[in-house]
Amino acid sequence: MPFKSFSDYLLLEKKYSELTVGAYVSDLKSFQAYNFSEFTQKQIINVNYAQIRSWIIHLAELKLENKTINRKVSSLNTYYKFLIKVGAIASNPLSNHKALKTSKRIQVPFTAEEVEQVLNTIEFKDDFQGYRDRLIIELLYVTGIRRAELIELKLNHLELECKTLKVLGKRNKERVVPLIQSIESTMSKYLKYRNELPCIVDGQYLFLTNKGLKLYANVIYRLVNQYFTNVSSKEKRSPHILRHSFATHLLNEGANLNSVKELLGHTSLASTQVYTHNSIAELKKVYAKAHPRSK
Repeated sequence: MPFKSFSDYLLLEKKYSELTVGAYVSDLKSFQAYNFSEFTQKQIINVNYAQIRSWIIHLAELKLENKTINRKVSSLNTYYKFLIKVGAIASNPLSNHKALKTSKRIQVPFTAEEVEQVLNTIEFKDDFQGYRDRLIIELLYVTGIRRAELIELKLNHLELECKTLKVLGKRNKERVVPLIQSIESTMSKYLKYRNELPCIVDGQYLFLTNKGLKLYANVIYRLVNQYFTNVSSKEKRSPHILRHSFATHLLNEGANLNSVKELLGHTSLASTQVYTHNSIAELKKVYAKAHPRSK
């Protein structure tokens, strides 16, 4: 496996999640498939920028967005930096590469009404899967946690008496997020059905499949998209949009930006300020309605 040492480096030294590491390796394999039938150390050393540029053009011809292409190239760049670090190559063929221009797209959050519609009008099945799906949507919305963080939640991270949840964020950074009372009923019913599963393999994890295995990312994406398709016509309906909704709704209701930053697990305010775009839209409505000169 040509990327084993690189994967170990990202997991153990950089503290990236398994999901993130998987995305890096997938991007490298995309480059490998385009250029080589086999990805050997000698070929890596001899790669030049012209080969990389040809791959970038190929990705553009596939109609991939510039943002996606930049991410793939960034994965390759990280790999070359790793090879320099371990002494496998002397220079990085991407050292002078400039990222493709991208337009800043504001992701539109779900409205509070759309979330309420999913939780209050859609009938979830009265079984393990029904309560699991409902709890996933509730938890994503009331805590703002990332999809990868939800997957990694363990039973011992849950403190129902204290109404808190310990979350392991990016690079293993821990934070504690509060739980609101409305989630308790769904949580207790899900745990009841969970404990009745005939076979539990990955018992330490909070969320499991019907076969008792640790939940995987695609399941969460599919279920969020499936349930919100019934109530929303928005272009993107994903777990990350629920995170956007959590932050935006808090800010719209007057929450402090620093508090939202801590709840989201951001290291800097710059990351959190992305969500203020949607709040500004709400402020404009209030401003236009309330200011005497707007009449």
